[in-house]
Amino acid sequence: MTREEKSQVIEELTAQLTENANIYLTDISGLNAGATSNLRRACFKANVRLAVVKNTLLEKAMEASDREFGELPTTLKGNTSVMYSETGNAPAKVIKTFRKKSDKPLLKGAFIEETVYLGDDQLDMLVDIKSKEELIGDIIGLLQSPAKNVISALKSGGGTISGILKTLSQKEG
Repeated sequence: MTREEKSQVIEELTAQLTENANIYLTDISGLNAGATSNLRRACFKANVRLAVVKNTLLEKAMEASDREFGELPTTLKGNTSVMYSETGNAPAKVIKTFRKKSDKPLLKGAFIEETVYLGDDQLDMLVDIKSKEELIGDIIGLLQSPAKNVISALKSGGGTISGILKTLSQKEG
């Protein structure tokens, strides 16, 4: 690879790192062609982009990026694949599901919404991270709950008051 080609790849990687809020670094070495193809298919279905990269080029792209990746570059050893996703937990779910059949991919680290996670032991926690849409849905549900309680109380209370008034009017007559 010529110096110009390398600098072009670094520019492209830097752009990808800047554009994506959720980045997973994984190790898929040891997967045969069929398994790698199945992983790519699973990623595509989950709206996750998978790319195999050279560690040195990715490290230079991280340095060129305006983001703070913390200790994430220290995981760039051996084979590295990058997973980009709009949803924070989508790559973790793909990895966890895929590992039911295989011991790979291994999670090296992740950068999710400005937070760095290191190590494969973080996978279960990353699966449980809620997406922005899920959080908004939870908040809307919580906001609607008190209003629903007030409305149902008024409806049931209204029936009770009218029942009392009806009983009182019948006693007078």
